[in-house]
Amino acid sequence: MTAMTPEMEALKTRLKATWMSGDYGHFAKYLEPGALDFLKRLELTPGTRMLDVACGAGQIAIPAARAGVEVTGVDIASNLIEQARTRAKEEGVDAQFDEGDAEMLAYPDASFDVVVSLIGAMFAPRPEHVAAELIRVCRPGGRIVMANWTPEGHVGQMFKTIGKHVPPPALMAPPVKWGDEATVRERLGQGTTGVHTNKRMYPMVYPFPPADVVEFFFKYYGPTNRALAALDTDGQAALREDLVRLWTANNHASDGTTAVDSEYLEVMAIRG
Repeated sequence: MTAMTPEMEALKTRLKATWMSGDYGHFAKYLEPGALDFLKRLELTPGTRMLDVACGAGQIAIPAARAGVEVTGVDIASNLIEQARTRAKEEGVDAQFDEGDAEMLAYPDASFDVVVSLIGAMFAPRPEHVAAELIRVCRPGGRIVMANWTPEGHVGQMFKTIGKHVPPPALMAPPVKWGDEATVRERLGQGTTGVHTNKRMYPMVYPFPPADVVEFFFKYYGPTNRALAALDTDGQAALREDLVRLWTANNHASDGTTAVDSEYLEVMAIRG
C-alpha cells in the first residue's frame, strides 16, 4: 500500500467526519426493505464467512448474522460501529464490527467467502485501492458483491445537484462511477474470473412529503448534513429548493407521502 499524501490524509479525516455527522443508523431505517431485498438475493447459507464493507450501523450485517452467517462488518465511522455493536448485543446476535478503511482492510488474504458492500465502499476516495482490497480479502472462488448508485438514478442526480452548490473535493473520484458498468468491469476485472452487473431499483419510501424528506436528509444523512453546513443562508435556501424540486419530480406517491425508486448497479465478481 502506497503512503498517503498529507492532502489525502486530510480528505480522509474530512470524510470520516462527514459519515459521523447526522445519524446514519436512524437514516437507514427507511432504507431497510431495499437492504433486505439485496441481502436475500445473496442466498447466504449458515457458516458462510461474510465481510460487510462500509457496514454502517449493521443494516445487512445483523440480519445476516441472525441467519447464521459468520459476519464481520467494517466502517470508517466509529459511532456507527458502536451503534452496530450495541444493536447486535441487544438482539443477541453474534457479529464482529471493526472500525476500518475500505482502502486498507486489516484482514489477511482470502479471509472471507463473500465480500459485500451495499451503497458504501463506493464513497471511498481511491477506487483502485478499494477494488484491490475487496478482491484480496475474498477467497478464490468467493464472491464480491456491491450495490452502487448509478449516475442517472435519483440518488446520482441528488449528488449532482449537491455538487452544483458544494463542489466535491478535487482528490475525490466521483462515487457514482462505481455505478457505471464499464468502469466497474475495469476496476474488478483484474483478479476475478468474471464481473456480472444488473441494474435494479431501490425503493425509498417515506410517510411524509418531499420537502420533509429533504429536511430528513439534512438532519440525518452525513453528506447532505455537511453540504448544508458549508453554505450561507442564501446558499442553503437554493440547495433546499433544488433538492425539493428533484424529490417532487421523481415522487410517484399522490397521497402526501414520498415514494421514489432510485436506480443502482448490482455487481457480482468471482474471485480468481
